[in-house]
Parts: sequence; structure tokens; C-alpha cells
Amino acid sequence: MSRIALGLEYNGAVFCGWQTQPSGCAVQDALERALSEIAGEQIATVCAGRTDAGVHALAQVVHFDTGAARPESAWVRGTNALLPEGAAVIWAQTVAAEFHARYSAYQRGYRYVLLNHPQRPAVNHGRVGWFHLPLDLERMRDAVKYLLGEHDFSAFRSAECQAKSPVRELRRLEVRKSGDYVVFDLDANAFLHHMARNIVGCLVYIGKGKHAPAWMGEVLASRDRKLAAPTQGAAGLYLVHVGYDAKWGLPQAVRGIWFPDHDE
Repeated sequence: MSRIALGLEYNGAVFCGWQTQPSGCAVQDALERALSEIAGEQIATVCAGRTDAGVHALAQVVHFDTGAARPESAWVRGTNALLPEGAAVIWAQTVAAEFHARYSAYQRGYRYVLLNHPQRPAVNHGRVGWFHLPLDLERMRDAVKYLLGEHDFSAFRSAECQAKSPVRELRRLEVRKSGDYVVFDLDANAFLHHMARNIVGCLVYIGKGKHAPAWMGEVLASRDRKLAAPTQGAAGLYLVHVGYDAKWGLPQAVRGIWFPDHDE
């Protein structure tokens, strides 16, 4: 029996989320169907982070166990030939039996891409979030300091969150401009359900002038989801990085996001 790790990217707009569904519409469903055909046996996968419907991934990591002996190229090109166009395996690697895509990860990184323009996106519909009023970057950046570090993030978790503890360590939160886009980069040891999108929603409220930056600290301290801003839409969120110890020998390269990457 071998354990195989995969690097996967997908367009979340094509799927109903990562986690398997009775209708078979999830990324996990499509991937397991393709892998099972390549392996000639039923394959069950485990991912680094379960993404919601509409959320994209550039660096999802998955592992599975199989008794089938296949070259790593078969797990990439063969699987891709059977996947829908919205998903692709980027790399495959045999790993030690102790490796676990979720529990071996020490960090996850998300990027939220928000079109800040009076008119909604058309060509990039489903690939970016949108907010029509001007946003003040400095106000949003001032609010970041209240969230960095280890905290109880109950005010930023969804009612459906199944995590046993609401405590997470937010290690990086950067806000910058890229043309008409505002880009939010968040790194944490792990994220609660909707945590990244709820943080971005609160930053947008601050950026448009509804609240002062210190309001972010008040929301965090309240541990009350009802006091925070609405959840930002899924379309702009990308899983861009999963961090593992070098001992696992996994590829660390991530393919770039499509939009222009220049700061203002």
C-alpha cells in the first residue's frame, strides 16, 4: 500500500465546494472518480483544507492510499484526462505513510481578490469579489493589528463551523492595491469556517468608512458573530499556499494568480 500526495488547482465556480455531495458535484467527487479509474480501485482522498462552493484553489494538497502501482506521471496526466476542465492535478509524489494532507500542514494561506469599481465584473465574474464604493487602504491596514497573533476568532466563524476550538493564530494579513483590485493576503496555522471571508467583510466595512479601525478589535473581543460584517462572497477567495515541513519533500511552487500583480 502506497500513500500518494497530489497538488491540485481548481476553479470553485465549477463545483459545489470541496467536500463530497450526494449529487457528485464536488471537487472531491470529481477527483475520486478520476483517481479510482486510474487505480482500478476505489480511492478516498483527504485534503489540506475544505473549500466552500465558489472558492478557488491554486495549491490544494491531497493524499490517498492505494495498492495500485502507477508512475507519478499517471497520477498527473492520466487523472487530468478524466477531470472536468475546472480542475487539474499539478504534481504527484509518493510520501511516507505518516504524512497527512491536513494534520501535517503547519500553515494555510488564502488570498482574497476584490474588484473595487463602481461597475460589477463581467469577464471576471465568479473569479473576483466586488465592492462598488471607494475603499480606504490605510484605514483597513490600521485595523490589521487587532487581528494578528493567537486569538479566539469566534466572531469570525460561521454557525456551521465544526472546529473544536475557535482559537487560531493569524500570522499575516496584508492589504494592497493592484490596479482596480484590492488584494488581501492571509496566513494562519488554520482557518475556521468562513473566517477569511468574514475578516475581509469587516475590513471592507472599515474601508468604506462605516466603522473606525478600532472596531475590528471590539468585534474580535466580543466573540459574537452577529456584531461582525456580512460574509464576503466566495468568488474572490483562493487557497494559495499550504505549508509543510521540508522533511516531506513536497513541491512548494505555486502557479501565479491571473490578475496583474503590481502594488500602488
